Amino acid sequence: MTETRAIAPIIIKKKKIVASGGHHGGAWKVAYADFVTAMMAFFMLMWLLNATTESQRKGIADYFSPTIPINRISGGGDGMFGGDSVFAEDVLPQNGTGGENSSPAAERQAKGTTGVDATDLTISDASEAQQMLELEKKLMANSGESNVADDLLQHIVTRVTDEGLIVEIFDLPGEPLFEQGGTEPSEMLRQLTAMIAGIFAITANQVSVNGFTQSYPIVLRQDPGWDRSTAQAHQVRELLETGGLMKSRVEKVVGWADRLPADPNPMAVRNNRLEIILLRSDKAAVRK
Repeated sequence: MTETRAIAPIIIKKKKIVASGGHHGGAWKVAYADFVTAMMAFFMLMWLLNATTESQRKGIADYFSPTIPINRISGGGDGMFGGDSVFAEDVLPQNGTGGENSSPAAERQAKGTTGVDATDLTISDASEAQQMLELEKKLMANSGESNVADDLLQHIVTRVTDEGLIVEIFDLPGEPLFEQGGTEPSEMLRQLTAMIAGIFAITANQVSVNGFTQSYPIVLRQDPGWDRSTAQAHQVRELLETGGLMKSRVEKVVGWADRLPADPNPMAVRNNRLEIILLRSDKAAVRK
């Protein structure tokens, strides 16, 4: 008699192995790192916006702008930068850098108030802008090389713009530029104009003189601002010529009365001021 044996059932075990070690793998770490990086960039941006001035922000934006023709001035090469490094500041003027310093360092000399338009510069333009910056440094340097005494320096503000080098001389409370608010120049103004004439004699550029006054009370029957600002501008022209500036270099003398105040308060003494402008050789003397 044949013996029948029962066949044992076959059991198959499937073991699930998670190669990434659980917790949904490591993809979350990459996402978290991206998030932290983005937050760091955001806070750096917020810090820069708070810690910089408008002119400095413009300088930073211009540096990273791909539309600036940084190879307009050739240094002899045929590459992207025309043989010059993007940092070659001797021939590639910058915009905005050092706009808040009265005497920026040699490596950061471009002014940021209005700045130099890089799209209009040629080699001669660049050297002329550099010369104006050197003249400005000679006037306002804090290194002890200034041609202006400290007490006179309080009355002067300088800036380099597309129009040229502007030397602004203004009244301070109790220290007017003209005696009794008239047209007779004070001794301080005589010293300043003589010094400016001597420095401007280094160049051959044309010179423009603008006169400004504070506003007068509306109850006055006749506004003396126009006559006063014009007469004061002509007095400064005569002082410059006495100081050695050639008469042929004076291109225009204009009185602006109270039309372009420097102080929001139209009756502030700060609005009594004069602008002596060393004009760029390739720019018409037109006020912008």
